Amino acid sequence: MAAERAEVTFYSQGDWCAAWLYRPDGGPRRPLVVMAHGFSATRELRLDAYAERFQAAGLGVLLFDYRHFGASGGEPRQLLDIARQHADYRAAIAHARALDWVDPERVAVFGSSFSGGHVLAVAAHDVRLAAVIAQCPFTDGLASLRCVPPATSARLTLAALRDQLGALRGAPPYYIPAVGPPGSLAAMTAPDAEPGMRSIVPPGSSWENRVAARIMLRIPAYRPGLAAARIQRPVLFCVCDNDSLCPAERTVRLAQRAPQAEVRRYPIGHFDIYTGRDFERAVADQTEFLTRHLIR
Repeated sequence: MAAERAEVTFYSQGDWCAAWLYRPDGGPRRPLVVMAHGFSATRELRLDAYAERFQAAGLGVLLFDYRHFGASGGEPRQLLDIARQHADYRAAIAHARALDWVDPERVAVFGSSFSGGHVLAVAAHDVRLAAVIAQCPFTDGLASLRCVPPATSARLTLAALRDQLGALRGAPPYYIPAVGPPGSLAAMTAPDAEPGMRSIVPPGSSWENRVAARIMLRIPAYRPGLAAARIQRPVLFCVCDNDSLCPAERTVRLAQRAPQAEVRRYPIGHFDIYTGRDFERAVADQTEFLTRHLIR
């Protein structure tokens, strides 16, 4: 049976974000987890499965789409801007803390893949957050770039420059696929990327396999794992040992810098953690972590 949830909106820098709000049983002053997805992904790509488990454990959840994606506002569409997505997380956290049934001192953040890096960056500047979960997190753009064949990197750079120069002239975005087969012009072309992404897209999803190419100019310099050392709250790192997009060993080294890090390692690939037995194992670890730190 699907969990009860409400469709809500909140504003971020003058535009609106669509979200699902899961309220648990119980009285006021409940803890809550703020969640958003990774690179180009939208809320219905299996994050609702995590939200339902957290709700059943007594936790509220605010699961949202970034501006420019999914059910949220924002033009142009499919524009992935790191600073804007950080701002959306901050706006979601502020909205959650203002809910009359939420304990503002027991708000946590959850991020997966690209947003697994976002939550580290956001948590490094928000000392009120109670806990952080970074699942298969993007922690170091330079490390991820080394996984991309040089010829593909060169083609992506040219596409990104085309998009960025067009933006300066006021032209519409130049899009590239978010995922594609090895050797294609797409942001993610590891062998498991396209089938992995397709495996978590439900029928009727709003997800679009495209993104404004300019983001590829920002990826190498985005290293949110370096912020782990500044997070003074418990952080659970769920690391996929066979991750083809976010190298596991680099993530583990950065995780060990966090003063209150907990690391769970799984012998699986980047997309395996969203489904089947691997999902069950990960969500059980995450639920235990959240209840231990948020339930009183």
